[in-house]
Amino acid sequence: MRTRMICLGLVFLVTMAAIPAQTPVTESQERIIRFENYRSMMATSPYAEMKWQFLGPTNISGRCTDLAVVSPKGQNYTIYAASASGGVWKTVNEGTSWEPIFEHEATASIGDIALDPTNPEVLWVGTGEANIFRSSQAGAGIYKTTDGGKTWSHMGLANTLTIARIVVHPENSDVVYVAASGHEWTKNEDRGVYKSQDGGVSWEKMLFIDAMTGAIDLVMDPSDPDTLYAATWQRIRKKWFDPRNEDGYKESGIYKTTDAGKSWKPVNDGLPPGRYRGRIGIDIARSNPNVLYAFIDNFEEKNPGERDRYGRTIIKGATVYRSDNKGVSWAQVSGQSEEMKTYMERHSSTFGWVFGQIRVDPTDENTVYTMGLRLNVSHDGGKTFRPLLGMHGDHHGLWIDPQNPNYLVNTNDGGICVSYDRGENWRSLIEGLPAVQYFTLNYDMDTPFRVYGSVQDHPSFRGEVDLNRGRNNIRPIEFEIAPGGEASHHFIDPRDPNLVYSQSYRNDLRNPENTKRILPVAYPDELRLRRQWLIAFLLSQHNPDILYYGFQYLFRSRDRGDTWERISPDLSHNVKAKISYPNYQTIFTLSESPLMFDLIYAGTDDGRLHRTKDGGKTWVEITKGIVKDKWISRVVASQYDIGTVYMTQNGKREDDFAPYEWKSNDFGATWVNITGNIPLGPINVIREDPFDRNILYVGADVGVYVTKDGGKTWTVLGKLPTVYVHDLIVHPRDNMIAIATHGRGVWVMDGIPVNGGKRQIRRR
Repeated sequence: MRTRMICLGLVFLVTMAAIPAQTPVTESQERIIRFENYRSMMATSPYAEMKWQFLGPTNISGRCTDLAVVSPKGQNYTIYAASASGGVWKTVNEGTSWEPIFEHEATASIGDIALDPTNPEVLWVGTGEANIFRSSQAGAGIYKTTDGGKTWSHMGLANTLTIARIVVHPENSDVVYVAASGHEWTKNEDRGVYKSQDGGVSWEKMLFIDAMTGAIDLVMDPSDPDTLYAATWQRIRKKWFDPRNEDGYKESGIYKTTDAGKSWKPVNDGLPPGRYRGRIGIDIARSNPNVLYAFIDNFEEKNPGERDRYGRTIIKGATVYRSDNKGVSWAQVSGQSEEMKTYMERHSSTFGWVFGQIRVDPTDENTVYTMGLRLNVSHDGGKTFRPLLGMHGDHHGLWIDPQNPNYLVNTNDGGICVSYDRGENWRSLIEGLPAVQYFTLNYDMDTPFRVYGSVQDHPSFRGEVDLNRGRNNIRPIEFEIAPGGEASHHFIDPRDPNLVYSQSYRNDLRNPENTKRILPVAYPDELRLRRQWLIAFLLSQHNPDILYYGFQYLFRSRDRGDTWERISPDLSHNVKAKISYPNYQTIFTLSESPLMFDLIYAGTDDGRLHRTKDGGKTWVEITKGIVKDKWISRVVASQYDIGTVYMTQNGKREDDFAPYEWKSNDFGATWVNITGNIPLGPINVIREDPFDRNILYVGADVGVYVTKDGGKTWTVLGKLPTVYVHDLIVHPRDNMIAIATHGRGVWVMDGIPVNGGKRQIRRR
């Protein structure tokens, strides 16, 4: 099946009157129109000149997905780095300094980048991370620069949402191939291999399997540019299920064309049967194009019936195959000894679908690199592997200098690093590359106050907001490691800023001294407790010795976590078929009324919202009038009026980019839509201003909004790059606004020009 797509430029509108605010936004054209409305709002906002200041951290970086390198000609290497959710960065001095060059487009999520082999000023950017982590974000198509990143043109394919690979013809810059892996959460037909013969003006779909099967890798024969190999991957991510093979899956495989994409044939002889093939990475030996390698996430059961710690079937996982005849046949080369079997089983742990990258040394067909939890190398054609150490973990990209294979550049969950000796030693290039992926944010009452948050694949970090140099003269700083892991909320005892409640990597709640695990447990005869990746817990504003902790049930401790009582029934839908890993049907957001101790709200990831007015004795569901079964991303009980509560919903997991915001003045019995003129979501957080009862803030996947009339009208707050704002706080003493972005670290802003700084009296 071939579909021709034309991209001749888009006409953008600047009005939202015809678009109902609560209508799902799933079409790419509408999403891009709404993004242009956001840009127009930002440019005309009364707060357009207000300064968001990058706070940090400056001493760590974040997940990078790919890179492109301009080989030097007597000068330093120029490196382009693609970050998972922080745009594209460029260094012209091999990492001494970096500048963001792709930060104002409709998405900051990058799947792949590719240089034009004939012109290093031409860079193609495929948006939408194809690794589909739990925190991956959707793309908006493919972009192109012809001036080294100064200006960009959108070149179509907007509805692919994830792009895994771009291949540019070595002699004809107009010929470009794209491997599109498609929507993360929903079926769609914008998947497969696309080709442009006019530099991206138009595209033809050259290889299409079905609405669940996309192209996850693509490689061109260096001796014949009409010969290409594509890896397909059948997958849909579910809210309760990682992208693992299900019954009936059989479409993942390798295809070959010898006529520049006009026709394709499967070349899977010798590979595992289709039902066992998961994600596949491929590469070709430049020194001998007869040789190809396939890196397969193999779903054959290791020991039938054996389960991992998450209750999932244990599979063989990472397996390397080799072809010596251009894909006519394949043979497994890895795991031929017991030692190597064990090594490969641990290669990608239980989530091989996150990795899937393989590279062949351009000068040696037997030197092969695979990327998993570690970067691995084989010098005997894949028979034995060993780890290359000295880097951050979780590897997603590798560039080998074709003129000097001792020179390697690697991307991983900690950023970018370089080796000059084939991986024996590494130098980090993260200084000035703050692609830090924060999940959460909170503050303490120390002087100066500190902000705390959890960071993807790092510990938690905290940093001081020092106002001694002025409220608009915040300098970027190094952060220090804080209690907690990569998926943690933080609550700091207001009586002592050194007493911090947090969660560890495995979601164990820790007491403030971090000396013991204080997680609630279930009795042996009870159902297993289900907990979200980011578990909802909070410290009572009425008594800081009281904690609340959410599984599918809500627990309360009155003694700082030493003992717990369950104070709710299962607040989720509790559908048996959706009880799996990752956990789903759990409490995701909690709010305790600052005005009444027993008034608590609990929202779940499967779209249920409950309220109790008596400390958990009775619960009432309060979802009448909101969007059914859509993820509750935040609930906030008002600090000004006892009956007022705010709530947001997030459609990311339906590939829905609409904003959903609600307000109730009667404890959730009825809801009013306060989305107003906000053009684009998803929405991650809503907050009340602690100084002015009429001011609300919203953090979305694109930007920050503020309203001064309780939600009737919204304006964009300050100028930001395209960032995913996952959390937001307003410090109640120092009146500084801080945001946690998933891809660009922590930013702060002076709150006085927004709220005047005069605290208003709460009333019950």
